[in-house]
Formats: sequence, structure tokens, C-alpha cells
Amino acid sequence: MGRLKSTPVPAEETEPGATGTNENARADTSLAAWAAARVGAAARATANLIVPPACVACHTPMTFHDTLCAACWREIVFVRPPLCDVLGIPLTFGTGGRQVSAAALAAPPGYDRARAVAVFGGPVQKLIHGFKYSDRHDARRLFGRWLTTAGAGLLSEADMLVPVPLNRWRLIERRYNQAAILAIEVARASGVPVSPMALERVKATASQVGMTNAERRLNVRGAFKVPARHRASIAGKRILLIDDVITTGATLDSAARALKSGGAAAVDALALAIVTHTVS
Repeated sequence: MGRLKSTPVPAEETEPGATGTNENARADTSLAAWAAARVGAAARATANLIVPPACVACHTPMTFHDTLCAACWREIVFVRPPLCDVLGIPLTFGTGGRQVSAAALAAPPGYDRARAVAVFGGPVQKLIHGFKYSDRHDARRLFGRWLTTAGAGLLSEADMLVPVPLNRWRLIERRYNQAAILAIEVARASGVPVSPMALERVKATASQVGMTNAERRLNVRGAFKVPARHRASIAGKRILLIDDVITTGATLDSAARALKSGGAAAVDALALAIVTHTVS
């Protein structure tokens, strides 16, 4: 008896009409994407008619939202290397390696490293004051992009974002915590989770405007603590503190010490602006 010849079986068989079905599905998907893009473009155009794009600082008409005009941009002094690896203040010259300023060596802060977007002043100061005291939130997405760029090195190692908290009565008066809003925007851009309740302010501190460095440190001493219910969540973690302005570093120093006392392995700090001539 002769051997039966085996007929090769293809690995995958296409049922009759499947090719046409797939092509129709792809066409439907492309049409849906095209329609969604057109609807999105129409919605943006309508929104731009209602609220035209403008510079968030001086309100000069712009092509896009959430940005600055060239004139305002030129006035900002962005913090760039060389800088002190601990305090984040600009230095006059670089060595090509890690640099620590004399101020950081003389009085090491409670936090490990600090970074800021720009020197406090000009359009940055105007934007922060509007955000902090006048409920102006139109620059928050721009702030988030800036902070994510300036803090890229810190964010790559951070396990959690923690905003510097306000005192309960200050929060009721202002109705929002500007540091928490900044932390939310950084979380949105970076993917690092934010824990707005991991640190609380337990001491009602006086306004620090006009205080000296020593007065500020005394004012915020013992002002923060990690609630017992959050100790497990920060234990052994690298925390990135978020605030709007670093003036003397006193607030961040106190907050960082509280977080480390609560179990954090390391604490860095990230802010929109830094006052360079008073940091020590």
C-alpha cells in the first residue's frame, strides 16, 4: 500500500471575506480618528474665541495658551548649572563635578538637595504672587512643565511628591494650598504620585515676610509632623517636597526634618523660584 501524501496546513488561514472585513474596520477606525480630530480642532477654535491665548504674565496675544511672550521670557533668570548641589543656588563658576557652596557646608539643611526653576523676581514673582494671593491659576500648567524640567534629576529618584502644607486657618482663609496645586501639576507631567496629606502643619506660624533668616527658622521650628496614619506610606521612601518659593530654606528645612523623623529615607525639595541673596 502506498503512503498517503500529507497536505501542508498553513499556520493561519484567513476565512473568506476576512480581508474585506479587516479593511472595513481599519477604514472605520481612520474615519473615527479623523472625525475626533476635527471635533477637537473645532472645540479648541471655539474655546480660543471665548478665551483668546495670551501671555500668562502680561496678557500679550499669543498663538498658544499656557506660555509666555518673548519679552517676558527674556526677563526670567532661569537657574542653570553651575549650582550648589545642596541648596540649588547658582554659583559663579563650575568645576565639572558636584559642587557644594560654603553656605551649605556651614549650615547643612534638613533636606538633601534643592532645585528651583528661576530666581525670584520679574515675571516669575508677578506670576507667583497672582497665583498665591489673588487666586490666579492660569499659569499652573506652565508651572508644572517648568518644575518637571528643573527637577528632572530629583523626579527620576523620587517615590512620592509631598506639598508643603498650610496651617488649617490659613487654608480656610486662602481656600487652596498653592504648593498642593503645583504638586498635582508635577504629578500629572511626571507620573510620580502625590500624597497631599503625608505632612501636616501643626503650628500656626506667623507670616514670614520681612523676617530674618534666624527669625524664620525659629518661626517654623517644630511646625510640621507626619500623621501616624501616613508613617507606613513614607517609611524608607525618597520624598520630593514641593513649594512655591525658597527664601531662606527655613520652611523646607523644618518640613524635611519632620519627614525624616517620620521615616523617610531621603528628602529633596523643588520650588518655582529661589531668592538667591538670602539663602544660607
